[in-house]
Amino acid sequence: MDELINWILEEGRTSDDLGAIFKGISERLVAQGIPLFRTNLGMPTIEPTAALLRFEWSRDKGLASDALSPEASYGPEFQRSPIRYLLERNLLRERFNLEDPEVVRRFALFQDLRALGATEYALRFVTFSQGRTALRGAALSMATDRPGGFTEDEVEAVGRILPALSLVAYRIGLSRVAVETLGAYLGPQTGAHVMQGKIRRGDSQVISAALLLADLRGFTALVDANPGTEVVGWLNQHLECIGDAVTERGGEVLKFLGDGLLAVFPSDRIGTEQACRDAVRAAVDAGGRNTALNARRAAEGGPALDLSIALHFGDVIYGNIGTARRLDFTVVGPAVNEVSRMEVLGKALGVELLLSESIAHRCGHPVLSLGTHKLRGTTGMREMFALEL
Repeated sequence: MDELINWILEEGRTSDDLGAIFKGISERLVAQGIPLFRTNLGMPTIEPTAALLRFEWSRDKGLASDALSPEASYGPEFQRSPIRYLLERNLLRERFNLEDPEVVRRFALFQDLRALGATEYALRFVTFSQGRTALRGAALSMATDRPGGFTEDEVEAVGRILPALSLVAYRIGLSRVAVETLGAYLGPQTGAHVMQGKIRRGDSQVISAALLLADLRGFTALVDANPGTEVVGWLNQHLECIGDAVTERGGEVLKFLGDGLLAVFPSDRIGTEQACRDAVRAAVDAGGRNTALNARRAAEGGPALDLSIALHFGDVIYGNIGTARRLDFTVVGPAVNEVSRMEVLGKALGVELLLSESIAHRCGHPVLSLGTHKLRGTTGMREMFALEL
């Protein structure tokens, strides 16, 4: 097994593809005479929409993998699983003879495996850390269809590779968590900048981008009149309408601002006009989704929240600001201030979507001038526009 252990460590040093490594381990164990029929590796993850990563290799079908939601990870199937059985009894390993009908009847998984010809199922936990993160370990299972099951020597041989597998799985798991967590809290593009080492205060660059600032009207009154948990649920639904519209058109939500958000559509790779078009389409789509959400909620007797959006294009400073040990990766500059003032003006004018001159004539959509207006905190007058319906 020394050669396989060295392979695991070398692959784990250079690759982030845990599925490919697990497939390679399973195939190499078979090549060394371990009669594997199916293997499974499950490990927790820390992501907004996933709680468990699952890799399954079978002799006939190869590798399959998926990321399970918290509900699927710890739902009824988990509650009636061999993994739950071991956890409740503080056991790290167990072997189950699937040629015994009494054993097969204990779990639905065993019945499925037995129907496929399996004769033994072995399960073992691999521990990672002592509680610093939720990545505390993984569950490794293997099944065989050879009559009589595994031998003790075969089980022990597989056990020899577990320290190497746990080290690699933990390293790859932490890397994935870092990427996914930063993407969730900062946005995927900004998170990638941080992962590349741009984490020092003052690390910044000037970029040209279309800016989208969205705000929900009437949210303060809603908070005052309803339980906090219900309000948070409603708010998340509205923010999802806006955020999904932004990301589907290449924009990135930089930050949530209580009952609104700030998003950017950088022009460096797609050009100024395309960035402006994408921002306008995202804004229109967000408005449509929000209207549909309000209609569904009204049908249920719930409250509605109207949406106010301002769009502007300009140069912004994109980078780290804050204290030495508490930073925010965001955009600042006159263009950010202006789009903020525009959103307030849009509410005063009763316009759901307000465009600055810098974006109105680049968005590829007919626009209607709303005249010139003074933006608080700025010099001069600014011509404002709305989309012509």
